[in-house]
Amino acid sequence: MNPMSEEVRSNNPYSRLMALKRMGVVQNYENIRNYTTLVVGVGGVGSVLCEMLTRCGIGKIIMYDYDKVELANMNRLFFTPQQVGLSKVEAAKQTLQNINPDVQIEAYNLNITSNDGFAQLQERIKNGGINGKVDLVLSCVDNYAARMTINSACNELDQVWMESGVSEDAMSAHIQVMIPGETACFACATPVAVVEDNEAQIKREGVCAASLPTTMGITAGFLAQNTLKYLLNFGETSFLLGYNALQDYFQRYDILPSQECKDQFCLQRQEQNKAKLRLNEIKSRGKKKEQPKQVHAENEWGIEVVCKS
Repeated sequence: MNPMSEEVRSNNPYSRLMALKRMGVVQNYENIRNYTTLVVGVGGVGSVLCEMLTRCGIGKIIMYDYDKVELANMNRLFFTPQQVGLSKVEAAKQTLQNINPDVQIEAYNLNITSNDGFAQLQERIKNGGINGKVDLVLSCVDNYAARMTINSACNELDQVWMESGVSEDAMSAHIQVMIPGETACFACATPVAVVEDNEAQIKREGVCAASLPTTMGITAGFLAQNTLKYLLNFGETSFLLGYNALQDYFQRYDILPSQECKDQFCLQRQEQNKAKLRLNEIKSRGKKKEQPKQVHAENEWGIEVVCKS
């Protein structure tokens, strides 16, 4: 395994990442190797998310999907025509291991909404992490049933997760952080598509949805960035970020859990997590204003910047 060195040289894949530490953005970037993310859905958003996290040097990624790569997927990023016919998780695992062999990859060609799939998902959440439980679950699915399945598993296990979605016309997207009992779960919250007066845009079975690699890539980038900020404790984590591509308009807000939620485990977590310790801790991070370190303290040549007006 390559050491996470700050040394700038052509054969160091981590030097530009470790520069974030030198510049005072992240205190201990090398800690990323201690974290495990579990990604459900390796399609237009999930595959790109996994690539970004792999290039960032995350410790371990566990992937779930049960589709195969098709030529119809080629308008998106990541997959290639040579991978047509392979399961998405198998093709993704090969690509990710070629990009960064330092990252541990687990791939499961499995439908999590089945009884066996749900039980296996819960087992990997509890035991699949480098240090036991996984650190974060990331949902990149495109249907209601899978989202509710992830929601149920994470509420039962008190597991923090992030949800993402792209509208059927590919012109809006969102990401959302779910902290059981402290923020709204997926069963509590009205789907973003409904909030935006756009209920018809929710994914439906049998409907050929539009797909833009730009919107998919933007969404994956938002989700990957939020993941890094959450795990490495820098910047402000967005609890719900909505994006309208037609107007380049962003919404950012929090949604509290509903006391009338129909998920029994959500109600249990609301009682258990009344103090909202995780939510408050994450929010407090954005209030910490640390002065960036002086990157170039030495000035051997006496160069000065002079403003002439």
